[in-house]
Amino acid sequence: MKESFKVCFCCVRSFKVKTSEPPQEIKTLFEDYSGDGRMSVDEMLRFVIQVQGEKHADSNYVKDIFHRLKHHGVFHPRGIHLEGFYRYLLSDFNSPLPPSGEVWQDMNQPLSHYFLYTGHNSYLTGNQLNSRSSTGPIVKALRSGVRVIELDLWPNSSGTEAEVRHGGTLTSREDLQKCLNAVKENAFEVSEYPVVLTLEDHLPPDLQKKVAKMVSKTFGGTLFRCTDEYKERFPSPEALKNKILISTKPPKEYLQTQVSQSATTDESVKAKKVADAEELIQEEDEETVAIEYRDLISIHAGNRKGGLKNCLNGDPNRVTTRFDSSNYDPLVGWIHGAQMVAFNMQSHGRFLWMMQGMFKANGGCGYVKKPDVLLSNGLGCESFDPSSKSLQIKTVLKVKIYNGEGWNLDFPQDYFDRYSPPDFYAKASIGIAGIPLDTTSYRTETDTDEWFPVWDKEFVFPLRVPELALLYITVKDYDSNTQNDFAGQTCLPLSEIRPGIRAVRLHDRAGEVLKHARLLVRFVLEPR
Repeated sequence: MKESFKVCFCCVRSFKVKTSEPPQEIKTLFEDYSGDGRMSVDEMLRFVIQVQGEKHADSNYVKDIFHRLKHHGVFHPRGIHLEGFYRYLLSDFNSPLPPSGEVWQDMNQPLSHYFLYTGHNSYLTGNQLNSRSSTGPIVKALRSGVRVIELDLWPNSSGTEAEVRHGGTLTSREDLQKCLNAVKENAFEVSEYPVVLTLEDHLPPDLQKKVAKMVSKTFGGTLFRCTDEYKERFPSPEALKNKILISTKPPKEYLQTQVSQSATTDESVKAKKVADAEELIQEEDEETVAIEYRDLISIHAGNRKGGLKNCLNGDPNRVTTRFDSSNYDPLVGWIHGAQMVAFNMQSHGRFLWMMQGMFKANGGCGYVKKPDVLLSNGLGCESFDPSSKSLQIKTVLKVKIYNGEGWNLDFPQDYFDRYSPPDFYAKASIGIAGIPLDTTSYRTETDTDEWFPVWDKEFVFPLRVPELALLYITVKDYDSNTQNDFAGQTCLPLSEIRPGIRAVRLHDRAGEVLKHARLLVRFVLEPR
């Protein structure tokens, strides 16, 4: 089979097109586990247990696999041929992550013991300067598993009502009631664990009263109120199922005013002024904030005195947040225990992919329990230091990328190269920011002029803090004269990866899964 590319009106370039076929190692495995060119139920069961590490599997589990393969036209009553075995390995039901979406972590610890899937400026459809405000991004975020929604509240032009907008910019405004309704109607569609609604409040007391009435009426019995009985120990996500918590954060312009009034250029002095201003706001709340509004608030957000480092190294039983208007490496916050690392979901890039990858864990419920290393002190009562040179290797991860397929079905013929098939390569990285000993990346060779690239390359990652590790893989089309073209990405939490040979589906820049593009990858985890 040939594929032709028209260079000009009189010249055509033709390329021989390969089909996706099993790598040699897969052929060898099939031969080892089958007889007479077919793999029976019992033989497949032995493979699934011994190679895929699925100890729970039984004959019914394998029969279900065979049943699904009927749709591919590669099933035979006496067993599956090599092509059927290869289709199983590349199928959606052979994911590197648990397929059930089951919440398996202990959800009965205080809320502060968990990372939360956190959005920032959740109502914006695009950039923070002149994009449109809408309920659409709120709905999309909640249906993607996000558990923290942020709204900026300002008085309208007449000062009679509160509205949602990004103050001081050209962004449009949205009706507050519509935003509250969007939260109410979508909060628990994909996860029953609590939603935190963060209000950045720029309102006078009379409008705070109106907002309090709107919030109470909209959410009714689903609204959690933090009474005295919760002062000593904040409830767990399990206890707060199907509840909405209200959080507030100090208005940015108030904090900026405190800094601008100071003539100093010393950053440490400025940081102290911001911290003191935040503290003063909470003290003044008792006198200036409408009591109806104050009584709704379960979480007071804001950086703790001393800045981010002290905030993150502080009391693990205190709910803390870290907000920023631009996306940055979320692992910087996570490795220090930050509970809410706020992200603009409308932005794209590697840091957003890492955020999306992190919260694929624990059934995608939007809550991931912090590892024990962040919740307890060491033998000498010292806090966890992610930059320590003395951390020992706990796990070795081996990642072998065999090949890939599906781009020819997801993209037009000339999407990557105008006059030839693509030149794909894959890059595999472990991202653990702040722990240089674990941070590394590799890339495959480039497979030239191939829609079905074959790499057959293994990478080895020795890990000292595997509990916080994320494996992210990107695929690009190599171009010698221009920037390499993006061809897909995925990010996987190491804590969830199933060993064995798996079909790794790729996603676009926004994190949406591509319909066909995928990689065949083998994962081996070796504890030390």
